[in-house]
Amino acid sequence: EVQLVESGGGLVQAGGSLTLSCAASGFTFDDYVINWFRQAPGKEREGISCISSTDGSTYYADSVKGRFTISNDNAKKTVYLQMNSLEPEDTAVYYCAAILGTGWGCSMSYGMDYWGKGTQVTVSS
Repeated sequence: EVQLVESGGGLVQAGGSLTLSCAASGFTFDDYVINWFRQAPGKEREGISCISSTDGSTYYADSVKGRFTISNDNAKKTVYLQMNSLEPEDTAVYYCAAILGTGWGCSMSYGMDYWGKGTQVTVSS
């Protein structure tokens, strides 16, 4: 069974940093695209970053570019989202999602096959 489990969320002051983890299990961690999404109360879900294991491509939404960094550790079957210079506007539930076995590069336009349950990030002003 494919599972994605997010962790690392919490409460942080504006200007602070957090690192989110997306731990994967139930599949061979060698052909995937993993995306990070977030959803704030009353707002639509926003795709913010992705990484492809096939070509190493990454993507960042304008809202997080220059502040967030996505990375992967295939030995640990984990994708990370390093978040710096956090702003109150970054407050949201953060989800990772995966599409497997395609050989595709990074894109936020895919329909994701597997989703984690999310981790809450709250940034106080």
